Amino acid sequence: MRFGIIVNFLRPDAGDAVITAAEWCKKHNHEVYLCDDIISQVKLDVRVCPRNEIWKFSDVVISMGGDGTILASVRALAGHSRPILGINLGSLGFLTQLTADKLESALNRVVGNDYRIEERLVLKTEVMGESALEYPYALNDVVVDKGNVSRVINLSLYANDEYICSYTADGLVISTPTGSTAYSLAVGGPILDPTMQAFIVSPISPFSLTTRPMIFPPDSILEIKVRSEHGNAMLTIDGQVATKFCPTGSIKVSRADHIAKLIRFSENSFYDILRKKLHWGKLPVVDYKKVDFKD
Repeated sequence: MRFGIIVNFLRPDAGDAVITAAEWCKKHNHEVYLCDDIISQVKLDVRVCPRNEIWKFSDVVISMGGDGTILASVRALAGHSRPILGINLGSLGFLTQLTADKLESALNRVVGNDYRIEERLVLKTEVMGESALEYPYALNDVVVDKGNVSRVINLSLYANDEYICSYTADGLVISTPTGSTAYSLAVGGPILDPTMQAFIVSPISPFSLTTRPMIFPPDSILEIKVRSEHGNAMLTIDGQVATKFCPTGSIKVSRADHIAKLIRFSENSFYDILRKKLHWGKLPVVDYKKVDFKD
């Protein structure tokens, strides 16, 4: 089996994790490839390839870091759906599966087919009337906002060419179910099971008391028409790729032709992660000995 490794060296113990994975591969007669942007960080005699070509040399991609590294790994695959094993090197880690101390166990389970693949919807973004984006795909979300100016912008939302509504707001978050626990959640969007097929559209700080997030079917083609009186508008994909565009521009968001494949183990369910990491549904603890019941 061929393993490709993508790693965030800003995380603690990243080098040790890479060495552990590479030595495990060598011991068990598996091929391993490192992205050329990380080989200078570790002293290993292994094969190297460009990050954007790692899909050519991998049956499985090991993504070491946090959720941001998973997003970067999906982007590096450039639309080629290789299974991704996420190893958490110290963060919240919704998309990663296991910590570095369980890395060798995880690799043994992958080789032994003791895992399942979760298929995740990916968004495709197009800025109308402008050159194609270098990387238009998002696993989490696409955000259209006002940029670094402290003034609202006006946005009109269409679905399949039908006018839905208009917003005066700081921006809009168009999220996948995977991204429902990211920025979308922070602006009041619902939590969806990440294996669902749907889009969530949530306004950012809308100038309205009645505006609420909306959920659209996955085959919808959403269009956001922007009018920015102060001349600033920004498009951000997965919180990592940002570009300015025409302040009176239009953006289309639809389902991509490919999916993201994440390796999952039976003991790590999405709802278990919600309870453990977001304390979902946990009741507050009250020390009744310190409560004054006197009126």
